[in-house]
Amino acid sequence: MTLAEKHARLRGLVADCGSALVCYSGGVDSTLLLKVAHDVLGEKCVAMVAISPTMAASERAAALELAAAIGARTEVAESHELSRPEFRMNPQDRCYYCKDELLDLARPLADRLGLHEVLLGTNTDDLGDYRPGLQAARDHGARQPLVDAALSKAEVRELSKELGLSTWDKPQLACLSSRFPYGTEITPERLRQVDGLEDGMRGLGFRQVRARWHGDIARLELEPEAIARAAEPAMRAAIVKLGRDLGFTFVALDLAGFSSGSMNQLLTIRKQAV
Repeated sequence: MTLAEKHARLRGLVADCGSALVCYSGGVDSTLLLKVAHDVLGEKCVAMVAISPTMAASERAAALELAAAIGARTEVAESHELSRPEFRMNPQDRCYYCKDELLDLARPLADRLGLHEVLLGTNTDDLGDYRPGLQAARDHGARQPLVDAALSKAEVRELSKELGLSTWDKPQLACLSSRFPYGTEITPERLRQVDGLEDGMRGLGFRQVRARWHGDIARLELEPEAIARAAEPAMRAAIVKLGRDLGFTFVALDLAGFSSGSMNQLLTIRKQAV
């Protein structure tokens, strides 16, 4: 199918819902889904923004502003995944409990608002990685229209650009809990550390960044072309100071560069070691 055909299919899938609550984070995928759902369903589409310590502080206001620009009604819900030991202790299936918490909020809200479906912004690329949250979506009966329309991440970006969405080239984002190795407890203090470091790095001009938490060590993943700039003496000193001000003793630069879901590599390594 062409992109135009996939767009038409997406609109048709959303129209079939009749009414919908869109789980919305302000990222590339959920923004496209909200835009299309609002275009198709109008007032029968509502966005739910789930606020929690695992969401970067800078993203909260941005998500609400963008939803307002689209014209969608927005409901804000407080998410409490850190109160779940199954999530906080960061097991390999942590994402299941995060999505389970999200959908535990979404379905009752949709029912109160008289909305038929709960929609998630999963794209087809997400199906190829280790994502336990997909099972939670199935368990709750949430629909994933981008997947059903066969839209990949690249196509989501291309269609977003065609529709005039500012998110079309937005850097990849992920829940802050993905910065921690599996088995490492996730706490509000540690979340603030990685959020502060990533926000500070963006303030220094780095567009795509992950701050992986390894105790006293912060391991920074940057786009390959940005690594040389980070290693320049003045910039290196600024980055080290930023990290130490946030409580890290050491700040390391990962020469492999940015990789979405890089912590999942540990799962493969552990399997090979068995």
